[in-house]
Amino acid sequence: MTRSSIILGAPIQSGTHQPGCVMGPASLRTAGLIASLEALGWRIEDQGDLSIGPQAAMAHANPAVHHLAETRAWIALLAARAEAAAAQSDLPVFLGGDHSMSAGTMAGVAAHAARLGRPLFVLWLDAHPDLHSLDTTESGNLHGTPVAYACGLGDFAAYPPLAHAIDPSRLCMMGIRSVDPAEHRRILEHGIEVHDMRAIDETGVVAPLRAFIERVKAANGLLHVSFDVDFLDPGIAPAVGTTVPGGATFREAHLIMEYLCDAGVVTSLDLVELNPFLDERGRTASLICDLAAS
Repeated sequence: MTRSSIILGAPIQSGTHQPGCVMGPASLRTAGLIASLEALGWRIEDQGDLSIGPQAAMAHANPAVHHLAETRAWIALLAARAEAAAAQSDLPVFLGGDHSMSAGTMAGVAAHAARLGRPLFVLWLDAHPDLHSLDTTESGNLHGTPVAYACGLGDFAAYPPLAHAIDPSRLCMMGIRSVDPAEHRRILEHGIEVHDMRAIDETGVVAPLRAFIERVKAANGLLHVSFDVDFLDPGIAPAVGTTVPGGATFREAHLIMEYLCDAGVVTSLDLVELNPFLDERGRTASLICDLAAS
């Protein structure tokens, strides 16, 4: 049976200070993402890029927070469209855009999972845990908040109301190597499963990934994968505004994606933080397309 995927672009960069993520969806399409997926036998419906209108500025008690109104509008829009895409296709793929978009995509697919009566699990492939609340972020960059918001951790009164929070025990983070003190406290407080790069160096990626997938299968869960370009080592993927040395290698990343494919449990995918302005002859965009195909 032919499987279907809705492709949805979110050219959002309100969650970061570094311009360029707005070009991410176009870069992935130019690099051949659609053709690559169709060549694998998938039926692809590219619904184009979403957009928001001008927003009245919103103030926050934390003076570092910026573009709050725009980020809130993106979250609300993406939550609705992600929920619909999850209902209408086997595996929607959301193209970013900075990682604040995942606050919306995770909220949307969580609502879809709740409607099906099934638990949602999240595999977070990123250098950062993105567990800040609006009160704890020091940079004010709201791409550091999506996991905390989607799990209902912290004060997010300024964001859209969250109908279905994701249970933090159903998170698995891999590749983490840049954690702020407030995020570290939240990880310990909620017992979030984290496999940092030291753990991956010591044990490899397969053992923790296999164990997590078995948990998803045992619970008859849905699995959302959120893939940040900075999960990868900047030596192979320079097109990201938040490079952190020591990331996943080409082989590790492909192994993870191929293992996920074999498991057959992935039901939605984010590809985020691609900044073509920082790329080298499109090499990062091409790599992300290859990983999505894997």
